[in-house]
Amino acid sequence: MSQILSNQLVDRRAALITLISAGAGMLALGSPSVNALDDHNDILANILSSFTAESRRKLRTILSSPGFSGQIPAAAVHDLLASEKKSVAALMLALLPLARTFSHPPISNYHVGAVAQGMSGSLYLGFNIEFPGHALGFAVHGEQSALSSAYMHSESGVSAIAVTAAPCGHCRQFMNELSPDGQIEILVDQAAPTKLSALLPLAFGPKDLGRKDGAFPVRHTNLTLVTPSANVAERRVDALFQSALDAARTAYAPYTESPSGAAIATRSGRIYKGSYIENVAFNPSLSPLQTALVQLISAGEDYSAISRVALAEIKGTKISQKTATEAVLSAVALLVRVEFVVAERKS
Repeated sequence: MSQILSNQLVDRRAALITLISAGAGMLALGSPSVNALDDHNDILANILSSFTAESRRKLRTILSSPGFSGQIPAAAVHDLLASEKKSVAALMLALLPLARTFSHPPISNYHVGAVAQGMSGSLYLGFNIEFPGHALGFAVHGEQSALSSAYMHSESGVSAIAVTAAPCGHCRQFMNELSPDGQIEILVDQAAPTKLSALLPLAFGPKDLGRKDGAFPVRHTNLTLVTPSANVAERRVDALFQSALDAARTAYAPYTESPSGAAIATRSGRIYKGSYIENVAFNPSLSPLQTALVQLISAGEDYSAISRVALAEIKGTKISQKTATEAVLSAVALLVRVEFVVAERKS
């Protein structure tokens, strides 16, 4: 079984199917059977073989918790450090095989894992996502995934990020928006820790377009709902629309002044939010739906679970996320249509 998993990197649900078909028994993250499994049949024992059984049990509890969406809380990190007797950097590198199992790269088949450390001490799993049939510019890189997860969990900043391979130029530029001073530490196995400033000298950053700081800490824009009307009796403040509006409120869009947010509802009853995260170089920006999909995949849900998607933005701003949202959605949930929410700035 170890040989199967080491030779074929697949997402968690596919890995579960592999285990089941091999006769390992029923295993489904989020079900009581997870905690009943012994380590011999535990998928984490294959992915994280260097971890102690105690640490794997802790991680299994975190992954199977109902609200999990990529964050390993600071208190849990503290416990893992104690049971593993590792430094934070070593722990982040050791968690990369787990992060990589969430990867969705149908075009390149190149699986990337990332783990970001928030200022709170929490860790955030990241992975690459590709959308078949669509331009490569729609891909979400592993570093973007981990950093956007930290952003959606309202971190005040990110101090370090571990990656399975050295960050590409695209990701270095994206990281520069979230760490304009270049002090975020880059961790790659078998290499000395390196500051972003060393990997991206003479960087083009927020200050070049008149900004004093970058995306962190997360700020709020005072937005209110215009349409659909929130007081229509049959739809009383639709939770999906409200979530999209909330995501738009925390969007980072200083260059276009076009905040937007997306919300995904799934058949499980969960709603995943995604804020637009802009970049001074424009191209590494993340659309709100891309950010929301990171949350959905982190939670272990499949694209097939998507039942509704809403996009909230201000009418008449410099840019719209409409076409990008529809394009990405067509790649993952062809029969689902985007529901548009118009917002306005509240004085």
